[in-house]
Amino acid sequence: MQRPLSAGAVFKIAHVARGPQPAQAAQTLAGRHVSAFAHVPQGPPDKIFGLVEKFKSDENPSKVNLVVGAYRDNDGKPVVLPSVRAAEKKIFEGHMDNEYASISGIASFIKNGLSLQFGENSPPIEEGRVAAVQALSGTGSLRLVAELIARQWDSSSEKPTVHFSDPTWGNHHNIFQQAGLKTATHRYLDYTTNLVDIDGMVADMKKMAPKDVIVLHAVAHNPTGADPTEDGWRRIMEAVQERELFPIFDNAYQGYASGDCTKDAYSVQTFALAGIPFALTQSFAKNFGLYGQRTGIASVICDTPKEAKAVESQLKILTRALYSNPPVHGARIVDTVLSDQELRAQWLQDVKGMATRIESMRTLLKEKLAEAGSKHEWDHITSQIGMFAFTGLSPEEVTEGMTGKHAIYMTPDGRISVAGLNTNNVDYVAQAIHESTASR
Repeated sequence: MQRPLSAGAVFKIAHVARGPQPAQAAQTLAGRHVSAFAHVPQGPPDKIFGLVEKFKSDENPSKVNLVVGAYRDNDGKPVVLPSVRAAEKKIFEGHMDNEYASISGIASFIKNGLSLQFGENSPPIEEGRVAAVQALSGTGSLRLVAELIARQWDSSSEKPTVHFSDPTWGNHHNIFQQAGLKTATHRYLDYTTNLVDIDGMVADMKKMAPKDVIVLHAVAHNPTGADPTEDGWRRIMEAVQERELFPIFDNAYQGYASGDCTKDAYSVQTFALAGIPFALTQSFAKNFGLYGQRTGIASVICDTPKEAKAVESQLKILTRALYSNPPVHGARIVDTVLSDQELRAQWLQDVKGMATRIESMRTLLKEKLAEAGSKHEWDHITSQIGMFAFTGLSPEEVTEGMTGKHAIYMTPDGRISVAGLNTNNVDYVAQAIHESTASR
């Protein structure tokens, strides 16, 4: 009769059967691997969020954050709009599930979002010429459109160059370059007046190649806050038609700019009524305060319903490959607000309240600069519109004066987020601007 094995013998047999242990195997194979990323250089920090990190680590008790484009109340605190709170309550009480949205997103959200932008009975919508999908706020919407252009552009011509204003939002070039497209700039801001150089812009547009792409800020230009007049938009539209350009409207501030959603939709609705094909990227981060929810819509206005269906199918293919399905919570909030007449009315008041506070801070900053003794011209502060103001400060005045001496953080090009100003810090900011620019 065979004797049973001892516990120690069982362990030895199991050990032999398993072969070398992980530590032994790793030591045996040491030096045999190849790193696929050993050559990768250290990338620079993001220009905006890098400044935010520096602000957070600054121990100066007087520090002021005028960098990030997010609304703040008069105490410098983040705000959740009352209409959004009410919509969230309604969603919660509706016991909604957390199932996947379709690839194209929540249909009623897209319908309501497009209606907000184009208005009721808009020809492109009524005629079925709009291809649209829910996307990841403004950045994600732009990237979807960039990928669509890179992959589906007219095969009879070369891929287009994508033109941006000088200056433009810091992420614009990056988004389209990452999609493999060439980018360029055209004149936009008159750096002596800090207002729109419409003559320079139109002249540059007339030099662009036919079928090139131009990205237009629908309202509240970022970073300057300087918008074309209605006559300026007419001239831009004529240049688009003359050169057969394809516009992309980047709209992150509808309602937030003037407090009037219809007024802020002027440029987009004008192009739509003229029958010009274009793409539109909508973000609901600013006007609904849904920064972290990444809620947006990417749409393309086409010539025919058949073309729109084909374009939408390609947008869905791109969506599936990039992130499969968009998040639902932010879209549900927007959809709930825009579908409910009482909540919609409340939201319109919320948006107007934000726009009014920002406008009042522009006026107050200009007044405080005069009180501080500044002899420079600051009319552009109140002539510009929206969240951002292009102060005209030089990079040296920003880095050495504003940030270096006063711990006031802003982008080196002199852009400030007016939402970061309040009655508690505007005197300090105005004095710092005066001191930083006094030697001119």
